[in-house]
Amino acid sequence: MTTDTTTKDTAPGAPAPGTTILDARGVTMRFGGLTAVNGVDLTVNSGEIVGLIGPNGAGKTTFFNCLTGLYIPTEGEVRYKGQVLPAKSFKVTAAGIARTFQNIRLFGNMTVLENVLVGRHTRTKEGFWSAVLRGPGFHRAEAASRERAMELLEFVGLSLKADHLARNLPYGEQRKLEIARALASEPGLLLLDEPTAGMNPQETRATEELVFAIRDQGIAVLVIEHDMRFIFNLCDRVAVLVQGEKLVEGDSATVQGDERVVAAYLGEPLADDPGAAEAAEVEAAEAAQASAADTTTDTAAGKENDR
Repeated sequence: MTTDTTTKDTAPGAPAPGTTILDARGVTMRFGGLTAVNGVDLTVNSGEIVGLIGPNGAGKTTFFNCLTGLYIPTEGEVRYKGQVLPAKSFKVTAAGIARTFQNIRLFGNMTVLENVLVGRHTRTKEGFWSAVLRGPGFHRAEAASRERAMELLEFVGLSLKADHLARNLPYGEQRKLEIARALASEPGLLLLDEPTAGMNPQETRATEELVFAIRDQGIAVLVIEHDMRFIFNLCDRVAVLVQGEKLVEGDSATVQGDERVVAAYLGEPLADDPGAAEAAEVEAAEAAQASAADTTTDTAAGKENDR
């Protein structure tokens, strides 16, 4: 089943192209003595696809978690459409930001359609008693949610598998289903965490087309990915994180031609490596511990020989 990537009308009320919708300023996240993200600034504009790349451990997913309310940044702030985002993930979703995860998080024992319906909960206006009593308002809302869910399944190419269990889908289709579920909350900004991980070239190409189609719906996209060809083909701008700090940001040509980016991916030392001092301290501490361990071992051996 191929993805229906037919361009459709832009979502009503979508900001004009080029309008800043996400504005992250000075985002810092510390875990005890470890600084995972350090003073990162990043904007995403309406109608834009922005890539976030960097070596493993660069802080990309931690930064995503700060944007979506899973983590509360130690410092800095995140604004969406001019408003500071709340520190709860479900409130961030309700505000208009949806995401997928690096590790697929579907409900395997639920059907494909039911998984997408779960994503509709932030858009359901019927209250508790309406659900309990199952009055006319509830049934109208339920029918509207099912209709929209089927539209999204058609959009990602899964409408013919609506009644299949999610766990029985091939890997690539599970990725599509996770995107459909994220879209069910009607976001203005979609965050994708490694959407092509584990995919073959054909699936990767289909995902690229799907992301373009999402953008054409008026939804901005921020994507983490290790597949550089995918990123540079897809994105209007790319930001590079290294050791929790933004190293460079620009269009694909600018980023690909930056020697610091090449050095970061090849593992060469950076002239102004922010982690060099910390690495030296760790190395010195490990050496001291090793020396102390040797001394303890020698002392113990001496005592053993004295017996």
